[in-house]
Amino acid sequence: MQKIEVTYDESQLTLDKGEQAVKDAVTAIRNALRAGTASTKSKGEVAGSNKKPWKQKGTGNARAGFRQSPVWRGGGVAHGPKPRSYEQKLNKKVWSLAFARAFSDKLKAGDVIVVDEFKFEAPKTKLMAKLLKDLGVDRSACVVQKDVDDTVVLVTSNLPRIDYSTAQALDVYTVMVNRKLVCDKAGFDAIMARIAR
Repeated sequence: MQKIEVTYDESQLTLDKGEQAVKDAVTAIRNALRAGTASTKSKGEVAGSNKKPWKQKGTGNARAGFRQSPVWRGGGVAHGPKPRSYEQKLNKKVWSLAFARAFSDKLKAGDVIVVDEFKFEAPKTKLMAKLLKDLGVDRSACVVQKDVDDTVVLVTSNLPRIDYSTAQALDVYTVMVNRKLVCDKAGFDAIMARIAR
């Protein structure tokens, strides 16, 4: 396993457009991660009778019709949250443009590291940790392969701030949130083919 220099045609990169697409894609991905389970009870859902707390006039108190009123402690919540989905729809072309721009920026900035292959004698985390240290990865990173390799998944899974993805499953948010992308040659070629479409 060693770092290799890769050549690519700069015309394949998308650097002149797509900033808004990246923002929209990241927002959509983060919104889709929200549970959307926040819930409150309206005045009609709070337990209690419909009995008037006191008579309308003569007590000196403000008039009141029911104890579930939103202005009372223990009453319902006016216009409170209900379970909902935060998912946003984006067109396929927007997703493609966003990924192409995010990866192109990463590649242009020199934050994409390519190795010939990932090959480990045993599924031990320290082997991947040593490889990443030798490659100069000291912050967050995503390891990318063309196809899933169970051994690489195992040696990556216990490392903090290190993600794992295949070239096809890699998304805009993962590209943006990680400082470096560490790809094998096959994975890098698959990503370049993906953004060239």
